[in-house]
Amino acid sequence: MYPILPVQKRYAWGSHTRLQAMFGLPEGPGVDADGVRSDTLAEMWFSGHAQSASTILLPDGAQRSLTQAIRSDPMGMVGAEDSQTFGPVLPYLFKIISARIPLSLQVHPLDFEARAGYNRENAAGLSIGDPERSFKDTLAKNEMVVALEPFTASVGFAPISTQLQILRVVDHPVAQRMADALLARSFHRSVTPEGFERADAMMPVSALAWPDSRRRVFRAFHTAITAPPVDPDELTPALLDADRRISSRKAHDAMANALQAAQAFPGDPAVLALLMLNAVCLEEGESVYIPTGTPHAYIHGAAAEIMTNSDNVLRAGMTPKHKDLANFLRSLDCQPASPIDPSSSMIATLAMHNMVTYRPHISEYMLVYGRVEPGSAAWPLMGRIAHRYGDLVQRFGPRRLLVPQGGPRILVCTEGSVCARCQKQEMTLNHGQALFIRSDDGPVDVLRAEPGSTALDGLPAVGYGSFLLASTPR
Repeated sequence: MYPILPVQKRYAWGSHTRLQAMFGLPEGPGVDADGVRSDTLAEMWFSGHAQSASTILLPDGAQRSLTQAIRSDPMGMVGAEDSQTFGPVLPYLFKIISARIPLSLQVHPLDFEARAGYNRENAAGLSIGDPERSFKDTLAKNEMVVALEPFTASVGFAPISTQLQILRVVDHPVAQRMADALLARSFHRSVTPEGFERADAMMPVSALAWPDSRRRVFRAFHTAITAPPVDPDELTPALLDADRRISSRKAHDAMANALQAAQAFPGDPAVLALLMLNAVCLEEGESVYIPTGTPHAYIHGAAAEIMTNSDNVLRAGMTPKHKDLANFLRSLDCQPASPIDPSSSMIATLAMHNMVTYRPHISEYMLVYGRVEPGSAAWPLMGRIAHRYGDLVQRFGPRRLLVPQGGPRILVCTEGSVCARCQKQEMTLNHGQALFIRSDDGPVDVLRAEPGSTALDGLPAVGYGSFLLASTPR
């Protein structure tokens, strides 16, 4: 087990206090690994990504890049199974994030689009660090978010009837044009409704097999992200007036997300695209899984985020960064669908006395969120999980859930103190500290730290704590 130091990412949307408090960092301006100076802290990366690798601390006091350490000893660091499947790399990227204002409206590219885009930009001579570059690696990115506090987002397309219900009451020309696009039926794929020729020209080749409903969603979304800047003194009042006139909770949540985005990005018509998406409101311990191609925007809150080892992001609005509409639209999944959460068949959530495990049906990662306390008192979070996912918890619990006993694991203490114990050694972490656990460390128990014992930072531990454990599935 090695102490691991996260890479700080200081983006404009980050928090002034949340991550600073969790990781024991001073508030105020700082410089991240890319040399960006900012008084916000947005993400803490526990990473084996080539462009932003974390540092591990070796027993002799030396520091080493996690990517270098894995390449020099892949069998010991990540294990034979993961080495054979993924190569000498960490197959996931694990982050703690905190959004003070909304993030960009984005999708992650499909796997073949990621490979093609990466090779295309290399051939064009764009450096990896070029701000105009969209594809930083060849991998698709599927990601999962677990809320550490109330967390809001917009994820995937809502039913068309819900989209229309909201857009029709927004008295703004772009919103009305979006509603027109949703209503403009075409019974022949070769026929484009008048005025939407530009949108149809940007549809991917796969659109030849789309049903008409999906093509209408594409045209409406295209209308929002390609519209010229609008007068914020017209857009915000239109959203506020519409919010007063709608009655459904889902519509109010979607409108709240759009209003927050309109305040953060005045005059950007792309905020209207959020009215087409599912509003997601997570409480602590609740989760959402975001496959490639799913449009989404994180709005507010702190969360754990884990994904395939990719930094590919295609943006379409709500950002000062590079927008790549053509590639965004080529990867866009226009199928309306409910957000994928742990109660669905796509992701298995197993709950026990003090630990919840989130495991999507992919081979790169899983995540555990747990708590250790004195005595046998149940973690209050478990009551909320049981209330929301009652049938699932009843089906799988109570029972002992075995944490993966091999493979590369990253343990982060998010509150209080925890103790990590394997056959070879034992280490105590205070909040904000983390360990990289080698595959050959074998089984590791996460236990209550003895009050007063010394943690990695030299400070005394307390007798309770929360933790996150990222790993590959076993």
